[in-house]
Amino acid sequence: MKIRQATPEDAAALARVHVDTWRTTYRGIVPDDHLASLSYEKRTARWTEQIQATLAGKFAIFVAEDKDGQIVGFVDGGPNREDDPVYKGELYAIYIRQAYQGRGIGKQLVPPLAQSLLAMGLDTMLLWVFADNTPARHFYESLGGHYVRTNRFEIGGVSLEEVAYGWLDIRSLLKGQEQ
Repeated sequence: MKIRQATPEDAAALARVHVDTWRTTYRGIVPDDHLASLSYEKRTARWTEQIQATLAGKFAIFVAEDKDGQIVGFVDGGPNREDDPVYKGELYAIYIRQAYQGRGIGKQLVPPLAQSLLAMGLDTMLLWVFADNTPARHFYESLGGHYVRTNRFEIGGVSLEEVAYGWLDIRSLLKGQEQ
């Protein structure tokens, strides 16, 4: 598996991974009509903008490519979007195609993001995960994330609970990596 920074040419592939993984991972959590309404075109436009922002050093996006050069997962993050007083950085999203989950790709994607956050002067990190997404919660706990708080929000007219996990020193995510 090759991990590298996203480039503008990756926007459509990121959109496909994003939409497809939402549809497989969140079935039974997020309303089906919302999942059906997700658009590759809208996500491609969003990823194009995000990748442009990474070029300005505002965010970081890394992709995982299989041996054929196909993008099978990604992680992105940057400054905390809620201006949290403790957790200055945020992992915004990490998604791996269903067929590639459980192979350690997520554990390969997190360290480069942590390194980028550190380069931005952000040494703490928070992320949000659906409370009902037990496999992802176990993954974050295995990386040393600790429970911070819960929040409720609405998608498609349904109130959902999300859980925040945090790291008070993201250097712990660089185990085995050069610091």
